[in-house]
Amino acid sequence: MNIVTLLPFIVLIGAMFLMTRSAKKKQQAAAQMRNEMQAGTGIRTIGGMYATVKEVHEDTVLLEVAPGVHAIYAKNAIGAVLADEEYNRILDGADPIHGGEPIVPDDASSLTGDTAEAEKADKIDLGKSAAPADAEPAADKPAADEAKDAEPADEVKDTVKADADAAKDDKKSGDDAK
Repeated sequence: MNIVTLLPFIVLIGAMFLMTRSAKKKQQAAAQMRNEMQAGTGIRTIGGMYATVKEVHEDTVLLEVAPGVHAIYAKNAIGAVLADEEYNRILDGADPIHGGEPIVPDDASSLTGDTAEAEKADKIDLGKSAAPADAEPAADKPAADEAKDAEPADEVKDTVKADADAAKDDKKSGDDAK
């Protein structure tokens, strides 16, 4: 056989060797981490539960899930042994990454400095407003003046129909140009 035909097989075997070697190193590091666990250490299980180690046995670990609540887990179920400050940060809910920084609001209103004016401007009054003091009361206004102010419904319908016809004509002229 020729060396060129064996070359793909050699490369494949070499790649498999390197992959299994790195996986084996990860497994050894995880086993060492689990063996170095001590009582009082904070851990995270592979399921994402945080607990405190109470007792370490050969294949199992007694965990305190909540004060007074204990559970027995297999050592293989321990995903990570956490440092004390990280474990306390997670349990207390404190986030030291954003501890002293100001929180940016969702809108830009606080960035302008005119928050009082912006709040007033943003509010829309949807209720009926009172008539201005110089305006005439509606009862004193003659019915003929009200009829002049109101646009007849027929004129509105005609305007809408004219707009629709104009849109159709524009569309037809656009189709003809193609």
